[in-house]
Order: sequence, then structure tokens, then C-alpha cells
Amino acid sequence: MDATQRAVQFNCGGDSLIGILDLPERPLTRGVLVVTSAPQYRIGDHRHFTLLARLMAARGIPVLRFDHRGMGDSEGEARPIDALGEDIQAAMRAFFAQMPGMQDVVLWGFGDAATAAVLYAHADTRVSGVVLLNPWMQAPGSAPRADGLPQLLARLGEVDFWKRVASDSRGGPDGVAALRQDMRAAAGDAGLPLPRRVLASLSGFDGAALVILGGDEAGAQHVDALLKRHGVRCKCVSVGGAERSFASRAWRDAVAEISANWIASW
Repeated sequence: MDATQRAVQFNCGGDSLIGILDLPERPLTRGVLVVTSAPQYRIGDHRHFTLLARLMAARGIPVLRFDHRGMGDSEGEARPIDALGEDIQAAMRAFFAQMPGMQDVVLWGFGDAATAAVLYAHADTRVSGVVLLNPWMQAPGSAPRADGLPQLLARLGEVDFWKRVASDSRGGPDGVAALRQDMRAAAGDAGLPLPRRVLASLSGFDGAALVILGGDEAGAQHVDALLKRHGVRCKCVSVGGAERSFASRAWRDAVAEISANWIASW
């Protein structure tokens, strides 16, 4: 399917933000908002976003990718990755203004941008799903270690927090609803460790979730173990051999195909 590109300019807190809309000739009613994170070049590894948007647009999926405040072509001061809610909300507003027939949006994020996406998703009913590529679930400034999972689980407060989750989830529909509300509250609590907030966000999100992991990356193995250990409701797919940045064309193509097929499947 043919698609066109157009630049989109919109406002967030008095600053001008810039995005690129990939618009199919016959767009579907579900769009994709690509959340990007740290300052980056538009070539090399991070050309991933351009190739992803082109493939999805060819499948009929409209895609908006944008620079949040303090990044790329957008104005303003940079924000921490867990404080991009206003930027994502502004991009959502601009996306729906450009696509008045659109009904819902899937947020797509890579690394720490996946963290930003899932922290926002549960707070906006227009978000029907999230695609999280190697989501970052470590404390800021830390690096994943192959032997670090037990310590990480301890820092998450597993005994006090997740045992209560398991208990509440057995309380029937009312217990599940209350649990979801508790999870959303935990996701928005900046005083909690970031990994716990990410897990709580996924647990409190009513939409669909796809997690794509690079099979050979230590941090991805931690994420996989955490999701399984806590029974988080999501689809998890591993791209064998891929490292954290999915630097090869074959790995990027695999990610794009997995993402597009999943978004069109429900």
C-alpha cells in the first residue's frame, strides 16, 4: 500500500515539538505512536524507527514518531524517562487531530522509551496496546548482570508487594478490579523503584501488551524472568541471537514483522 510522510508540529507546555507522520493511502483505525528516548542520530541503529514506520504504513497502519522535549528537533528542557507523560499526551492529541477516523493507538517503545510508554499507557483509555522492545527495568545508572536477578527481586520488595498481589488476585472480580487500581497507583508513585513501577504498570493496564526481547542480551533475560515470575499478562517473543540494539537488518526486520502482525491480529 502506498503511504506518504508529513511533518507534524505541536505544542507541549509552551514548547514546540516535532513529529513525522507516516500516512497510508487507506489507513486502518488503529495507529501506532512511537515513543523515542535519549538524544540519538537518525542513522545507524536508530534508523530502526524509520524502517518500522515505513513497514507498518505499507500494511495500512498510520504511525507517528516524535521528539519529546529536549530531544532532536523539539524545544524545551529534557525530562527523565519516567516523566514524559505530558509529552506523550501532547503527541496523542496531535495524532488524533491528524487522523480523525482513528479509534485507538498502540504505543511502541525501545529500551527506556518502552518504560516511558508503559508508565503512560494505563492512564489513557485511547491506548489499546503497547509494544515494548527490550524494556529497561533496571534502576537508573545500573547495568544488568547475569547473576543479579535475586538482588533485583529483593529490591522490588517482592515479599511485601507481590505476595499481596497474588493474594488480592484470588478475590474474584472485585478483588481483580481493586488490584488493578492498586497497580495503577503504584505505577504513578515516583517514590517506588522504577522496575516495580514498570511491573505495576503492566499489571494495571487493561489493554494488550507485546514484549519483544533480544535473546542474547543480559537485560532482556532479566525482563523475561521477572515477567514469568510475577505472572504478568503479556505476549513475550524472543528474537534469537539479537543483542540489545537489534543492530542488523535481519533483526530489525524481524521486530517490524512481529510488531505489525501482532497489532493487526486483534
